[in-house]
Amino acid sequence: MKISLFIPPLTQINTPYPATAYLKGFLNETVYNNCSQADLGLELILGIFNKKTIGELFDEASLQQDLSPNVQHILSQRHRYEFCVDAVIRFLQNKNITLAHKICAGDYLPQASRFEALNEEVEWLFGSMGIHDKAKMLCTLFIEDIGDLIIECISPYFGFSRYAEDIARSATSFDPLLKLLQAKNSSIDNILISIIDKHVAVEQPDIVIFTIPFPGNVYGAFKAGQYIKNNYPHIKIAMGGGFPNTELRSLSDARVFDFTDFISLDDGERPILNILEYLEGKREKNLLKRTFVREENEVVYVNGCKMPDIAHSKTGTPDYTGLLLDDYISMLEMANPMHRLWSDGRWNKLTVAHGCYWKRCSFCDISLDYIGRYEPAAASVLADKIETIIAQTGTTGFHFVDEAAPPLVMRDLALEILDRKMDISWWANIRFEKTFSDDLCKLLAASGCIAVTGGLEVASDRLLQMMEKGVSVAQVSQVASNFTQAGIMVHAYLMYGFPTQTAQETIDSLEVVRQLFEAKVLQSGFWHRFSMTAHSPVGLNPEKYQVVKIGPEDGNFANNDLIHEDPKGCDHDLFSEGLRKSLYNFMMENCLDWPVQDWFDFKTPKTTLSPKLIQSYINEGFSDDEEKLQYKICWTGNLPTFTQQGKNVKVGIETPHGIIITKLDVKSAEFMERQLKQLTTSHKSLPVLSDFLNEYTSETALPKENLLHSETWSAIRDAGLLLIRF
Repeated sequence: MKISLFIPPLTQINTPYPATAYLKGFLNETVYNNCSQADLGLELILGIFNKKTIGELFDEASLQQDLSPNVQHILSQRHRYEFCVDAVIRFLQNKNITLAHKICAGDYLPQASRFEALNEEVEWLFGSMGIHDKAKMLCTLFIEDIGDLIIECISPYFGFSRYAEDIARSATSFDPLLKLLQAKNSSIDNILISIIDKHVAVEQPDIVIFTIPFPGNVYGAFKAGQYIKNNYPHIKIAMGGGFPNTELRSLSDARVFDFTDFISLDDGERPILNILEYLEGKREKNLLKRTFVREENEVVYVNGCKMPDIAHSKTGTPDYTGLLLDDYISMLEMANPMHRLWSDGRWNKLTVAHGCYWKRCSFCDISLDYIGRYEPAAASVLADKIETIIAQTGTTGFHFVDEAAPPLVMRDLALEILDRKMDISWWANIRFEKTFSDDLCKLLAASGCIAVTGGLEVASDRLLQMMEKGVSVAQVSQVASNFTQAGIMVHAYLMYGFPTQTAQETIDSLEVVRQLFEAKVLQSGFWHRFSMTAHSPVGLNPEKYQVVKIGPEDGNFANNDLIHEDPKGCDHDLFSEGLRKSLYNFMMENCLDWPVQDWFDFKTPKTTLSPKLIQSYINEGFSDDEEKLQYKICWTGNLPTFTQQGKNVKVGIETPHGIIITKLDVKSAEFMERQLKQLTTSHKSLPVLSDFLNEYTSETALPKENLLHSETWSAIRDAGLLLIRF
């Protein structure tokens, strides 16, 4: 059986969304290994942004009436857009990097409204970025100007990371999406259809499987399904992914199945196996797993399979072969350093554990399987997957896409990476929990960690407890400081509008954020408006959180996003613009001395927090090594030099701050040199600090304090001797 896996447009264009690679890797281990994959979103963008197509789109746009001044200006520079577009795409694919000098030196690129953002502040930022980054941002603006023309004249639903998202978001009825699908194809639709047709003609699949992670992928998947149904009716179609998992759990509109044959929920491996077995006549339809089908014009949910889901450790290694890995486009959309990681560069995506080990946050869909069922993988299994993916893709950057990467699994993986001498860069989402000590953060950095994202959310201890986040403002401050001191960038997810949040709490939350940036323990952040969803504790039990669900009525298509009133909270929408502006400036290290109420154009309360609150929390986080006697010793630094000088030994220790020269007595030096050599050999068997010190005393007849309080111990700790809790 021939299988085609498709990522419908659009997710990211800088790196592949990993779902098809996960499924392909799993199917490789089964009898259904005749499997291809394609990222239709990337191919759609490449199909648009080339000289031939841009010329055709400009022809179409020029026939429109009542064009905006901006689009008129773009059309007047048509020849320049056509001249530049191929070179710009190649530059953004890192295939023509010397073009950066030409882009930055003069008026190579035509400019429309997107370039109006180039104020003095951005020009200053370019100075710290360098010429390549400046050119990348200018090319991004160039591409976005063309995108504005497409939206106004060709397809109002176009976007670079979403396609007709507004039609699918909160779509309790299938009618709006169906109306759009039945309308005349836009030029963008026709490009997508030509791409689909090419793949079907070449691969001749028996079944096409679409993974639909977000609302911005729904229209693209259904448009592709529509074309396949109309032109290749013998090909079966299956859909699954994040959108069905959260939005379509109560699906009842049979018209949906004019575009697909199967829609599966939650983990896809077992349902896909069952569907393939059914299509081959090896399984009855009533023995499918978590799958919607249509029978006699009614939607039927089939879940007769009693076999368990495939264990996380048995799902295989993601397989990216077949994707156009060298053609992804890195754009520099904004100065936010964490958003840059999301949109710039190609990252291999890998899941450390299935689900979330915390699974208590009241705003999160913890009732669903993809979060609620926690199952980690062994560090050795993960390291094997990393090595396989590097050999396959040629890139060593990894994004661990867990809901929250488990700290103990990350600890073990870091040790495995160091033991195998793997040279990778990675980043992940974490919880700001106390397990992330200063030394554990340094261990993660030594293994290649460059950034973490985590939820500070409302930055209010009352509300953090109410949402059962499991962290406090003090704890977040200390953990953020630990990561920062280890050289790891920290991005905070921030939330406003949580049930019962008052104006005073919003102002105090902003003050917490200001102080975190002022203390330089937070480098990036983003405010999100609280959203109530059907599968979260707040959505399932709004009375407990003192909010009132007011809509929408349950529909026959998507049911997830809920509308609510917050009678005990403030008018949250009033604060959105001030929160956005202040955070942007904090990231630029601007206006950190402003009173936070000055960011709002209406009267707000003053903060009730001490201006030294966060720094006091950070200071409380420091601990002495004598409190860590049961921790294990790990060495990540370079071996010091030991040179005897008379009765003492001169020790040369390479630290992040330069070489430090200290002295030890001969016995202590011999002990330390031997121990550090052993620790350098392997991280498989690490000594406990108390045993280490007892052995020191036994060998040298000196008290442990002689070593523990020495200048040498302090320098070696600074150079990479870590105390890790197990």
